[in-house]
Amino acid sequence: MDHLLDPFLLERPCLLAVAAPREVEAVLGAVGARSVGVPAPWATAVCGSRLHVVRTGVGKANAAGAVARALVMHDYAAVVSLGIAGALPHESPLVVGQSLLADPCILADEGLGTPAGFVSQSEMGFPTHEGLGERFGADAALVGVLSGVVDRIGPCATVSTCSGTDALARAVAARTGALAEDMESGAVGLVAARLAVPFAGLRVVSNRTGDRERQGWDLKTALSRLAALAASL
Repeated sequence: MDHLLDPFLLERPCLLAVAAPREVEAVLGAVGARSVGVPAPWATAVCGSRLHVVRTGVGKANAAGAVARALVMHDYAAVVSLGIAGALPHESPLVVGQSLLADPCILADEGLGTPAGFVSQSEMGFPTHEGLGERFGADAALVGVLSGVVDRIGPCATVSTCSGTDALARAVAARTGALAEDMESGAVGLVAARLAVPFAGLRVVSNRTGDRERQGWDLKTALSRLAALAASL
């Protein structure tokens, strides 16, 4: 069976950065490595010669630490942040089960809240990354091989505080232009940029953002689609 990343790997594996145990289980099953078992946080499961899966844990700090540790311990062809996300308000919103190639991944709440609105770290004069600020684009070659298996390509906001109110969801969408919101991909993108490793983020929508009682979660569908994406890699 041909896999999307095969032309890209050149005898080096790709690192899949996956946050939560149920996401990791879905990915491991899809790549034929269910018997490996879910690794401990920040540990890496070796799924043959092509793919390694690091269980990052949830959130930016976990994602950055786990991926940095993995990338300095092994030579990877690329790192792909893979998981679920919430759809943000948009004129053409993503729906549950749809997939997104996140480009760019945006660290959306690094900054300062003021009476006049949100001010990013870059606007304050100390950007998260000196060249890229808080926005980390997908590697062009990875976009080329992954674009055919996703429903949309567009920005994804990475947050520490998820949007559980309509007002917060609208604010994140307005200042980032993002289609979806997650808790890890921007942090993985930052580490990849620092270490000069090609990066991409893939997300499957599991819910809408906004008022918690109306988010319409369907984790089963999202994990099934996530597994299908992982199997294609």
